[in-house]
Amino acid sequence: MEINKYLDATYLKTAKQANLSEEANQQKVIDLIKEAILFDYKLVMIRSNYISLAKNILKNSGKKVLIGTVIGFHEGTYSIEEKLIEAEKAINLGVDELDFVVNYEAFKKGEIDTVKEEVRRGTEICLTNNKAVKWIIEVAALTNKEIVVISQLVKEIVFSVFGTDKASKVFVKSSTGFFKTQNNLPNGATFETMQLIIENAKPLKIKAAGGVRDYETAIKMVNLGVDRIGTSSSKAIVNKEKNNNSGY
Repeated sequence: MEINKYLDATYLKTAKQANLSEEANQQKVIDLIKEAILFDYKLVMIRSNYISLAKNILKNSGKKVLIGTVIGFHEGTYSIEEKLIEAEKAINLGVDELDFVVNYEAFKKGEIDTVKEEVRRGTEICLTNNKAVKWIIEVAALTNKEIVVISQLVKEIVFSVFGTDKASKVFVKSSTGFFKTQNNLPNGATFETMQLIIENAKPLKIKAAGGVRDYETAIKMVNLGVDRIGTSSSKAIVNKEKNNNSGY
């Protein structure tokens, strides 16, 4: 299995979050892009302010590494209009895939119409511009029942509004990797939560993100039915290393 082609190699920390200078943080992004070229990853997942930088580096690489960014990250509580403005800017910069954080707080409060509207409008702006869209549901913030319901909700909207053909460019994604859990509970993809998403969101594509840090786990996720893996441990995965570092 070419596990590298399943990987969205990820670096999403701001300079402040990483406790680095802007220059040093940018170098982290550059290093990730060069690593993606070397190992022929599927995609680099970066903040939108680095999209142009990534395009310039990838332009002459001879590799078809895609560029992804995040929308409404990481809390998901931005308004629909704010998310759409953010998405439009990223699209204009030439991004290939957009990972939206669902307003899971609104969902938990029962504000289902808000969630339906943002999924519909966010999916529309991406598909209209021939971009893939991934909906991050933040599994660590949800109960198993809520994971089932929101996965079904995204699937229902996508198929009823956009149809089977266009649905092939839509994913349900587990996590931001930034959610803070209590008592060191998992904050990202587990086999249990991914199974729930797969059972309730397929045939939409599925992305496991948050906590996939070694080759064995990555292979198990793919065998489970995952189509893409978001990770900051891509190199460890392709080199079949054990990686116990915390993070996305």
